[in-house]
Amino acid sequence: MSTVLEELVAALDINEVVDVISALVAIESHRDAPGRERPCAKKIVEIFSGWGLPAEILIVLDERPNVVCRLKGTDSGASMMLNGHIDTVPSYNMDFPPFDPQVRDGLLYGRGTVDMKGALACMMVAMRMLHDLKIPLKGDVIFAAVINEEDRSEGTEYLVRNGPSTNRCVVGEPTGLAIMAGHRGLEWLEFEFIGKAAHGGTPEKGVNAISMAARFIRRVEDKLMPELSRRVHPLIGPAVMNFGVIKGGTQPSTVADRCILQVDRRWVPMEKLERVLGEYEEILYELEAEIPNFHATMTRMESNMATMDHMPVDIPLDDPLVTGLQTVLRQLGISEPRIAAFGGWTDASLISNFGHIPVLNFGPGDLSVAHSRNEYVPIEELRLATLSYALLANTICNQTL
Repeated sequence: MSTVLEELVAALDINEVVDVISALVAIESHRDAPGRERPCAKKIVEIFSGWGLPAEILIVLDERPNVVCRLKGTDSGASMMLNGHIDTVPSYNMDFPPFDPQVRDGLLYGRGTVDMKGALACMMVAMRMLHDLKIPLKGDVIFAAVINEEDRSEGTEYLVRNGPSTNRCVVGEPTGLAIMAGHRGLEWLEFEFIGKAAHGGTPEKGVNAISMAARFIRRVEDKLMPELSRRVHPLIGPAVMNFGVIKGGTQPSTVADRCILQVDRRWVPMEKLERVLGEYEEILYELEAEIPNFHATMTRMESNMATMDHMPVDIPLDDPLVTGLQTVLRQLGISEPRIAAFGGWTDASLISNFGHIPVLNFGPGDLSVAHSRNEYVPIEELRLATLSYALLANTICNQTL
């Protein structure tokens, strides 16, 4: 009698995976595309329907839909979600045709191949194989493709609020087939420094907002940054921050009466959001007390999120999702599966912190080529990812968690 692994390996046609990715990549789904994600979502439903798997369109925002497909189990086991986002970034002058996918030297090129229509296609084909081979499942496997991850994650916020919910979840961000068991939280903050304009020949009659911003930056570098470097999570690493944008003044001969500073703050699980915000506020209060006419405000940038805080996420390394995926990868010939932390923020945070579902990131391809001029995904990683999603679903959905 053949094993589930043997059945899946024999059934997988990697050309089908490439064809599905190519069909999705050919449909633009970035912020400047007509209909945004809607045309690509319809293609996902069409593909599932052609396989005899009913998929559901769930309108989230301005006729832009999530897509959900459920493979029913017997209701006596755990359920697992395979999650990914439909949207991509725009083409940004790519070196290859962005929406005409091409295979070269074992790599599939095109916008969205790695971030993350490649993973979506692997998940879809994994669902089809489980269905066609009639692999016995006690719990449901749910595919969920969401909108707008590249901007404010309204698709996953909708998913968290309205379901479906599962016992475990895998988000298909590109990890190079490493198990990404956590990542930092993300906060974008804007500081506005207000001064008083004056002629550049009489600067003493004005209050220079750029100078205020410089004093603030120095204080943050001297006081806060050393403290952040000491807050180290064993997997995720230290808390970090970056001064990303500064804009101030109108011309060289005028004392700047306004300066804007935007900061990216990445925080770790041992921190609290109130502390993250409070530490900047304390520095502003200190400077107001020390410096005459110092005036500044801090706001959380609306472009960073819709309504849910972008918190850190981590999953215990002995969770069945982690250990199950380790076992699966060993079965596929990866003798030492790598466990690490993901470099960016992902929808896994919302699923974990607001959906209360243990989650990890796992997918084909290298994050460093996402959004790049030469975005690609290795075809061999597509093969291994497809098998991994199917085998992990078989593992989790036949347990009681």
